[in-house]
Amino acid sequence: MTGQRTRTIDRGEQAELGRLLAAGPFDVALRAAIRARGLGLERIRYRLRGRGTTVSLATLSHWQSGRCRPERPESLEALRNLEDILNVPDGSLSRLLGPPRSRRFHALN
Repeated sequence: MTGQRTRTIDRGEQAELGRLLAAGPFDVALRAAIRARGLGLERIRYRLRGRGTTVSLATLSHWQSGRCRPERPESLEALRNLEDILNVPDGSLSRLLGPPRSRRFHALN
């Protein structure tokens, strides 16, 4: 596909993105990386799909809003591809996830 959209970010924005990628939180860093890259969620989803990774727009939106985060193996693979698409260092977003959250299920009596 031709006509790739690129965006130039200023030093302040680059420094802020670097700080967020180093310290998080995940959702804020993801939003900043998306904004810095200048891609909409639909374009990101299209590029992920081109790499064999299917992620819904709702999922991407939930990740960047903090409503949920990638935890399943397929989601973590999508996140690795997303880091590449957003031109951020490998593992920079993944590192911000920390340990997986526990999933506790309670039986109904």
